[in-house]
Amino acid sequence: MGRKLPAQPEINIGLVGHVDHGKTTLTQALSGVWTDTHSEERKRGISIKLGYADTAFYKTEKGEYYASGKRPDGTDDRPEELQRVISFVDAPGHETLMAIMITGASIMDGAMLMVAANETCPQPQTREHLMALEISGIEKIVVVQNKIDLVSKERALESYQEIKSFLKGSIAENAPIIPVSAHHDVNLDVLIHAIESIIETPQRDPSAKAVMHVARSFDINRPGLRPSSLKGGVIGGSIVQGQFNIGDKIEIGPGRKIGEGKKVRYEPISSVITSMQGGGLNLDTMQAGGLCGMATPLDPSFTTSDNLSGQVLAKEGQLPEIRDTISIQVNLMENMVTSDGDGPEPVMPLRNNEMLMVNVATSTSVGVVSKSQSGKANLNLRLPICADSGQRVSISRRVGSRWRLIGYGTIE
Repeated sequence: MGRKLPAQPEINIGLVGHVDHGKTTLTQALSGVWTDTHSEERKRGISIKLGYADTAFYKTEKGEYYASGKRPDGTDDRPEELQRVISFVDAPGHETLMAIMITGASIMDGAMLMVAANETCPQPQTREHLMALEISGIEKIVVVQNKIDLVSKERALESYQEIKSFLKGSIAENAPIIPVSAHHDVNLDVLIHAIESIIETPQRDPSAKAVMHVARSFDINRPGLRPSSLKGGVIGGSIVQGQFNIGDKIEIGPGRKIGEGKKVRYEPISSVITSMQGGGLNLDTMQAGGLCGMATPLDPSFTTSDNLSGQVLAKEGQLPEIRDTISIQVNLMENMVTSDGDGPEPVMPLRNNEMLMVNVATSTSVGVVSKSQSGKANLNLRLPICADSGQRVSISRRVGSRWRLIGYGTIE
């Protein structure tokens, strides 16, 4: 998670946009953490799983903004200049990985939409990611015009106008557009100022039900350790409401699969929090905001290789309902984004017995439409989800070889 920070992160900011427009590079420029850490990502040069990094923003007496470790005069960060601590969620831009982006949007409080000045705007995933932000209800957006070091002044201005035209009529129509070079750290102070002005920390209620969306889970043990030396599983994600403390009894749902064939059921996994970390700090208490790691005494085989990704972790007795069927109010988009960006492709109504992919918070499931009429649909899910009434789900339809975003629904 990078360097130790002065406090727990209080907000999650997503980096979204087309593949290779510089999201991971900007995350590194602002936090010192390179988020493409999975071997397949390194090989292909794209983010596949959501990347995470924490940083702190500061402001000098002269009003200059800087990120942790980057004070303008080269000296150490000054505690009295701290503005707040931030978590970044670096979303993948590769088109077949859109589902991961949408699950990430569920844990973002605001977003930076990346657009590269050396390519025409919009690119296909730029469109889709903006739609995903609209579906997720994320309205606090800063647009980053990256790679200005690669283009002429004329092209930079032309790119700016393309971005303005693209944003017109969207959720980000009035968002500031900040030109930067993430590679050369150019204009990052102006970008930080815009983030601090636009993406405010939401009001949190520590007395609300304590719920965390699980995005990652790990086995931290080295191969070959004696059983007596093994440490329990670690779970990472975003606390979306309430407060957790060391020693809290927790439940993770839907949990583990029990039985075979048609006699399958899911049972929540019970455990206890033995330690917590956020922003590189060991903490006794953690609230909503930022990304959190929790250590437990769970058998690490439960948590290895992101096995618990998509589950919901809550204090005992506060777990949202486990559902293998959902009824949703459906809001379909008028048009799908075509993969080549050539033009609109109308979204057809949902059909009975059609298979759809749904994303709820960090979980993904496939469901068959059992009934669809008057803007409502019932889905029988292959994998159960843990969700409250009123939660939003994204809806994707299989078109050719990939799932394409067609709208969203609200669970009844």
